Amino acid sequence: MRYSASAFGFAFDATLDVLSSVIVLWRYSNAAAVHSAHREYIACVILGVIFILSSLCIMGKAIHDLAVKLLPEVGGFLFSVSILSGILCVILAVVKFMLGRILTSRALITDGFNSLVGGVMGFSILISAEVFKHNPKVWYLDGTTGVLIGLIILAYGIKLLLDMVPRVRQTRHYETFE
Repeated sequence: MRYSASAFGFAFDATLDVLSSVIVLWRYSNAAAVHSAHREYIACVILGVIFILSSLCIMGKAIHDLAVKLLPEVGGFLFSVSILSGILCVILAVVKFMLGRILTSRALITDGFNSLVGGVMGFSILISAEVFKHNPKVWYLDGTTGVLIGLIILAYGIKLLLDMVPRVRQTRHYETFE
């Protein structure tokens, strides 16, 4: 599915997943700042901005594909990658959710949400490709799924910013930031 909006979203989300994991690693990189609320909130704000930017890119690609009625190309390699990545992303999301709840870390839970979206995208590629293979009249499913996932990521990013920006402002004088 070389021209697939879902495949583009999946690849873009994989990049986002790496960035969000790096941000979570930064959040916990300083042993003295493990319990730092300020650092937690900054990590969440950065994640929110990244979510918004990635959602705009994913939706832009998906809307473009819908506008030009781009038909997806189905390939066997993408199927295997989608299955493996989908399963691994869902497992990774569950682990991150559990750790986030134990550590009461919104940044880690947000990273888990990002991994879950990656898993959903992996499976949506499979579903879109199978539906298109059996019914070419439903060519728009792939682009529509890309728009829907982009909207979900956008909503989560906006909610994260609305929740965390005031908290960053409240805590900036209470803790020193390295």
